[in-house]
Amino acid sequence: MIVIIGQFTSMQKLDSKQLRDIPMTEARDFSKEVNRKPLYFIVENVYDTFNIGGLFRLADALAVSKIYLCGEMETPPNHKIQKASVGTHKIVPWEYKSSAREAIRELRMLEVGHWKLDNRDSNVKHPTSNVKIIAIEQSKDSIPYTKAVYTMPVALLVGNETFGLSEQTISLVDQIVEIPMWGINKSLNVIVSAAIVGYHAISTKK
Repeated sequence: MIVIIGQFTSMQKLDSKQLRDIPMTEARDFSKEVNRKPLYFIVENVYDTFNIGGLFRLADALAVSKIYLCGEMETPPNHKIQKASVGTHKIVPWEYKSSAREAIRELRMLEVGHWKLDNRDSNVKHPTSNVKIIAIEQSKDSIPYTKAVYTMPVALLVGNETFGLSEQTISLVDQIVEIPMWGINKSLNVIVSAAIVGYHAISTKK
């Protein structure tokens, strides 16, 4: 449902109970109403199902175009993912790939006006042929996430909770960004990392 308020158009918002209870067929209709941003998540070997569900919830908040779930990880309809995502796994377009490499290759091969992926339930209309691939990772080659230029469309990669992204995947990206850690802990939760960089990318996009 689209709600018209004065000169502004707003989608109907659903609370967590409504999202959990909404049938898949209705969820697809709601998904079509989302004005998706030229932003993608590529998730590699994330083992914690609650983290996967949380990434769906974040992706919905950011109106991400699609999540690629890659490698050794659970996928919906895993009940822990459903619980942690509060039903947003039914709203956000997603696809499983056996490797992040496949997801990157697929995004790079897309041509303007030729959306060949199974995205029929979303209103993705932006070109992705010049997609920029950015890894969120600690590396000798990284730069602070605030120093990167986020030209759209952009795909953000996040990796395993313990080992991060694989070296093979890192070799395929355009840029590596890092979030500063000023305490004794070495890294942030994968959802928090994706949220910090995702919101920054959207707010500073070129």
